[in-house]
Amino acid sequence: MILRPIRPIAQNWLRSQAKCDWFIKTFGQSLKEGSVLAFVLFDTCLGWMGIVSSPHGLRMVILPQKSKEAVLCQVMNYGCAAEEQAPALFGDLPHRLRRYLEGEPVNFPDKLDLVEATCFQRNVWQIVRTIPCGETKSYGWVANKLDSPKAARGVGQALARNPLPIVIPCHRVISSNGSLGGFGGGVEIKEFLLRLEQASSIKAPAQR
Repeated sequence: MILRPIRPIAQNWLRSQAKCDWFIKTFGQSLKEGSVLAFVLFDTCLGWMGIVSSPHGLRMVILPQKSKEAVLCQVMNYGCAAEEQAPALFGDLPHRLRRYLEGEPVNFPDKLDLVEATCFQRNVWQIVRTIPCGETKSYGWVANKLDSPKAARGVGQALARNPLPIVIPCHRVISSNGSLGGFGGGVEIKEFLLRLEQASSIKAPAQR
């Protein structure tokens, strides 16, 4: 698998992100107040990100977008109230995501709320969380871990519905022939994250 340099990938990916101010203006007033879901928006070296959480754990991670409004659009579409919550509710997760995108080795052992997922999806995501940073596995490998060797296509479909990219590192699952396969955030960001992690895994030993 040949990975391109990081900078052009990131630029092309961010250039493709669409703004959605219209959604906020049109639907912002229809949201229900008092939602049990909390969210926080934060800036990173690649753009604005968002996190949505319930009292039971993380529900959604929004990959970097060009504007804060674009992230807020997705958060509101998910059903959160329009008022942003205190960042302290999310601990140091925003800081860890920033560090991760800057190329630092970071762990994400955070508690997840996967109530909206099927049993199969939860099992797939649980296995994918065990794949170390800097490594890749195939869809077939995940299927074998499930004791369902013919379920590689189903694995791909489950990963396409992953609401917590990076935290559940579905970008580390590629095709058995070495090609990248699909990714809910787009193939370019998948390639970017894999390239970033390769650089990260090289730098890690020098920090010891």
